[in-house]
Amino acid sequence: MSAVLKPEPQFRPMRETDVEVVLAIENSAYDYPWTPGIFHDCLRVGYSCWIMGQQNPVDGYGIMTIGAGECHILNVCISPALQNRGLGRFMLEHLLGLASEYRADTAFLEVRPTNKSAIHLYDSMGFNQVGIRRDYYPAASGREDALILAKTLATGDWG
Repeated sequence: MSAVLKPEPQFRPMRETDVEVVLAIENSAYDYPWTPGIFHDCLRVGYSCWIMGQQNPVDGYGIMTIGAGECHILNVCISPALQNRGLGRFMLEHLLGLASEYRADTAFLEVRPTNKSAIHLYDSMGFNQVGIRRDYYPAASGREDALILAKTLATGDWG
């Protein structure tokens, strides 16, 4: 019996024309999604915004900032129909690789304590909790804290 291998996802920079499909994924994945204005602002100010596709032109996306020796991963989202298949790991590896290329030595992100699958992914990729942001996320019962996670990146020899 032979296994059917799926191709690795392809990555490309996000464009303004992608915001509509990105919003559809965002709205289907989150109870409190980002607004169109947030995505447009991220593109306008030059954040590192990426589209990932494997089964569809857009299966997921990731957004981060890079500067001052660190990166801050702001949003990683995979279409709900394709979650728990390793695509989030591909996106995160892509973002972290870019951050290392830009000489970031630390990656930060926030995650809801209730997002157990994301926490499991981040833990498996070497992120550790370094703090808590109180009342960071909107929630049905008011606000929810965020766990602040960090990871040291392999920066290579920049000398």
